[in-house]
Amino acid sequence: MATTRKATTRKTPARKAATTKATTRKVVAMPDLLRMQPGAHPVVSCYLKIEPRDRTRAKYLTKVRNRIKALDYALPSMRWDKAAQDAIRADFARIVDFLSKPDNLPATQGVAIFASQGQGLFDVRPLPRVHRSRLAVDRTPLVRELAASEEEFGKLFTVVLDRHIALVWEVTAYSARMIRKVETEVMRGGRYHGTAARNDSTAEHTYHNRIQNEKKRHLEAVARALFEEDRKAPGHQLVLAGVGADAGALEPFLHNYLADRLIGIAKLAPKDASPSAVHELTMDVREAHARASEMRHVEELAEGLGTGWAVNGIKATLRALANGQVRTLLVNAEATADGFRSLATGRLAVGAVELRTDGEVVPVLDLVDDAIEEALRQQVALDVVHDVAASQAIDGLAGLLRFK
Repeated sequence: MATTRKATTRKTPARKAATTKATTRKVVAMPDLLRMQPGAHPVVSCYLKIEPRDRTRAKYLTKVRNRIKALDYALPSMRWDKAAQDAIRADFARIVDFLSKPDNLPATQGVAIFASQGQGLFDVRPLPRVHRSRLAVDRTPLVRELAASEEEFGKLFTVVLDRHIALVWEVTAYSARMIRKVETEVMRGGRYHGTAARNDSTAEHTYHNRIQNEKKRHLEAVARALFEEDRKAPGHQLVLAGVGADAGALEPFLHNYLADRLIGIAKLAPKDASPSAVHELTMDVREAHARASEMRHVEELAEGLGTGWAVNGIKATLRALANGQVRTLLVNAEATADGFRSLATGRLAVGAVELRTDGEVVPVLDLVDDAIEEALRQQVALDVVHDVAASQAIDGLAGLLRFK
């Protein structure tokens, strides 16, 4: 991975002026985003997946432009006046202009952009991942996914080891740092070479037994060090990495509390364990683990439909979500559907008639996107299913229930 070297050039008066101008530009900080109250000016919120497959031939940009086109067409029906619509379109243009320059993209697999011409806001936030690319306009920024991202990702421990060295890394959404090194003294490597002495078989047995004891002592020391670090500041998940069978050999020595949080084993030698390499490896293992969980949730959905502990379909799932029944919301990543939202209660429905007792309703461009936001508001577990085979079992939206 390329590294960026910071230049140390002397600033000319013109550069100083440019720096001052950029510094004084109004940018709303994260705490202000979380505290922003509904106001007169519209705010555009854009969550975008920028995984490697999305960056290929700028697919992410095509995705954004298509969503902007659909939302632009729907603006008059969303009760924004002419001035607000013009401001929204200006924000759309700013977002496209920013994303059109690949150098502006963060190295992470997701990004959130919040723009409001009326409030002088254009805020870009890198995210470790985005549940689903979406674009919305409201009177406040949609920050629930942003706020939940760091907490949801939490902290992981990644252990990179070989026969005599183990590096314990603390990995967060944006970085990796080594917090402990375990080094065990071992005998020099190489094959056993016997002599003509009669006790060759005994010597060879002793030689190999010593090697096994050294391995065991090393793995015990690594498991003990990892447990101590976890006791200081618990991590959410655990990744093991090594060459050959080195990483997998540690698993039986882990404390049960840590073994239950192991999400994957990968290949990486301690000599190659740079912060960027460890972070990238951990992200890949975590993503593979998330994909595996999709199939487990689909299996749970099939079982739950037979016992009444699950619902499938947009209409039934939105009803369960409004009743607070949903424990885990399953989303077909490719699903879209228009509908309506109650201004009084916030309930979502496929047809306006379903909300006739709620008073005034407004059209919703994509019920699936709004359902994701509602799930985040309720702190419901969320799984956007991207696997093609798994997603076929989900009729737009589905829910695993906490009560019937």
